[in-house]
Amino acid sequence: MKDKTATFFNELRIGNTETVKELVAELPELVNSVDQRGSTPLILATYYDHRDLAKFLLDQGAEIDAKDASGNTALMGTSFKGFVQIAKDLLSRGANVNVRNAMGATCLIYTATFNREELARLLLEYGADRTVKDTRGNTALDHAKMQGFSNLITLLEKNG
Repeated sequence: MKDKTATFFNELRIGNTETVKELVAELPELVNSVDQRGSTPLILATYYDHRDLAKFLLDQGAEIDAKDASGNTALMGTSFKGFVQIAKDLLSRGANVNVRNAMGATCLIYTATFNREELARLLLEYGADRTVKDTRGNTALDHAKMQGFSNLITLLEKNG
C-alpha cells in the first residue's frame, strides 16, 4: 500500500491521468488521502493545473474544502496560481469562497496579493467577503494597496 500511495502522488503531480484512475479504482481511499506534506490529491491536481484530474477526483468524492498542513484548500491554490478554469470548476461545485488558512488568508486575499484580477472578479461574484482580515489585520484591499496593483484596488473599492 505504501508503495502504491507514493506512486499515486508521483503520478498525480506529473498529471498521468490513466495511472491515477487505475490506482483509485484499486484503492478508492486514495481520493482523500494526504501526502507527506499534508496535501490532498485534489489540492495537488489543482496546484499543478491538472483540470481533468481535479474533475475526476471530485467525481470520485474528493473533499472539495479539505485543507493541507498550512490550512490551504484547492481553491486557495488556484487563487494563488491564477488557474481560472479550475477555480470555476471548484466554485460551481460548491467550494467555500471564504475559507481561511492558518494565516487567516482567504482566496480573495491571495488574488489581491498575486495580482489575479480575473479570479478576484470571479470570487466576488461567488460572494467573497472583502472585509475579512488575515492574522496581520490586512484585507484583500490592503494587500492590493501594498503591492501597488491599481486594477485590483479599483475593483475592490468599487465592490465595497
